[in-house]
Amino acid sequence: MTSAKVTEAPEEGYERGLGSRQVQMIAIGGAIGVGLFMGAGANIAKAGPSIILMYALAGVVIFFIMRALGELLLYRPVSGSFAEYAREFLGPFFGFVTGWTYWLMWVVTGMAELTAAAIYIHFWFPEIPQWVSALVFLVVLFGVNLISVKIFGEVEFWFSMVKVTAIIGMIVIGLGVLTLGFSDAGDTAAVSNLWSHDGFFPNGIGSSLMTLQGVMFAYLAVELVGVTAGESENPEKTLPKAINTLPWRIIVFYVGALLVILSVVKWTEFSAGESPFVHAFGKIGIPLAAGIVNFVVLTAALSSCNSGMYSTGRMLRGLAANNEAPKAFARLNARKTPAVGIAVSVALMGIGVILNYVVPEKAFTYVTSVATAAGIWTWMMILVSHIRYRRAVDAGRLRASSFPAPGGATFSWVALAFLIGVTVMIAADQDARVCLYVAAGWAVALGIGWTVLKKGNPAIADRDEDRFEKVG
Repeated sequence: MTSAKVTEAPEEGYERGLGSRQVQMIAIGGAIGVGLFMGAGANIAKAGPSIILMYALAGVVIFFIMRALGELLLYRPVSGSFAEYAREFLGPFFGFVTGWTYWLMWVVTGMAELTAAAIYIHFWFPEIPQWVSALVFLVVLFGVNLISVKIFGEVEFWFSMVKVTAIIGMIVIGLGVLTLGFSDAGDTAAVSNLWSHDGFFPNGIGSSLMTLQGVMFAYLAVELVGVTAGESENPEKTLPKAINTLPWRIIVFYVGALLVILSVVKWTEFSAGESPFVHAFGKIGIPLAAGIVNFVVLTAALSSCNSGMYSTGRMLRGLAANNEAPKAFARLNARKTPAVGIAVSVALMGIGVILNYVVPEKAFTYVTSVATAAGIWTWMMILVSHIRYRRAVDAGRLRASSFPAPGGATFSWVALAFLIGVTVMIAADQDARVCLYVAAGWAVALGIGWTVLKKGNPAIADRDEDRFEKVG
C-alpha cells in the first residue's frame, strides 16, 4: 500500500491563505476568459449555432479531466500538482517536461494578456502609448503576487466576480428580450434563430468539429485550481466543491450565454475579431454597451495574467525542489511567496510586451498557439497520471483517494482520446498547426535541457528509476 518514493513536494513553507470563497472564485474565473468574450465570435462564424454543442462536448471532457485531477489532489494535495503527479506516476523526465511546459504556457499567456489589456485601455485613452499601459499592469500585478497569497486570492476573487456578474447580467437581459420583446432586437429575437438560418449545422458537421481547437483554448486555466492545492486552507473540502460545480459553470457561462445570444441575434451577424457580447449588446441597444464589455474583457485579461504570475512561481519552485531548475527558484520570501521564480517569469513577460508592440499580429497568434499546445499536454499528463494511479490503487499499491472520479480510468481514456483527436484537427488546420511546430521545437529544447541536467547531476538519472515498475 505504499507508493514509490517521490521527491518531497514543495508545498512546505507555503502559507495556506486561500479560503473556500477565494478557491471557488478562482475555479469559476478559470472557466471564463478572453477565449469566451472575444474568441467565441470566430467560432460562431465557422460553426453557426452548433458551436453551442461544441462547447458542451468540450465541457464534458474538461469535467472528466478535472475529476481525474481532483482524485489525484485528494490523494496528495500539493502545489504544482501536474508536474508532481507526472513525476510520481510517469517518472522524473515527465515531471520535468510537464512543469516547464506549464510554466511556458503561463508566460506566453501573460505576454498576450498584457498586450490585450493595453489595447483595451487604448479604447478609452487612445493618447496613452500601448507599452505604458502594459508596463503599469505588469508592475502592479507583480506587486500583488509578491505581497502574499491572500492578496493574490482577494484580487482574483474580485476579477472573477466582475466576469461572473457580467455573464449573468447578459443572460438575464437576453432572456428579457426573448420573453418580453423589448429593445431594438425584440422584433427578430427568437429561439428559432438557432435553426432557421441554414440549420443548426449551417457549414456542416466537419466545420463544427474543426472549431474544437479554439473551444479548448477557451477552457485553458480551469486546471488552475490544482495549483492552489498547496495553499488552500482546507483542500479536502474546498477542492471537491470547486471541481463538482464545474458542470454548472460550463452550462451557465458557456452553453447558457451562447444559447441566449444566438437566440437574440442570428448567427450570421457575428464575425471573427469581434466580441459577440459587444455585438449583441449593441443590437439590443444597451447604452455604453461597448464600454461595459470592454471593461469586462479588460478584467478577464488582467485576471489571466494575474493567475499566470501565480502559477509560474509555483511551478518553478516545484522544479527547483526536484533539482530540475536553479535552486534560487526554491526560495520563499518573508511573505512565503516564491519571489525569485515570479520575478524571472515577469521579466520574460515584459519581453513579450516588447515583442507584441513590435509585431502585434504575429506575436499574438504565436503565443496563443503555444499556450494551446502546452495546455493540451498538461491535460494529457493529468489523464495519464490518473490512469496509472488507478491501476496502482486497484493493485493495492496505493491508498484510494477520498474523491474518486466517476467511471474510474475509463473516462480518462475517453478524454485522452478526445484530446488526441483535437491535436489531429490542429494538424489539419493550416492556420492552427503553427503551434505544433513550436511544440516540436520546445520538445527538442527540453530534451537537450534534460540531457545537460543529467550530466550535471547524475543522481537525477537514476532517481526513482524503478518508479515506473512500482506504480505501473
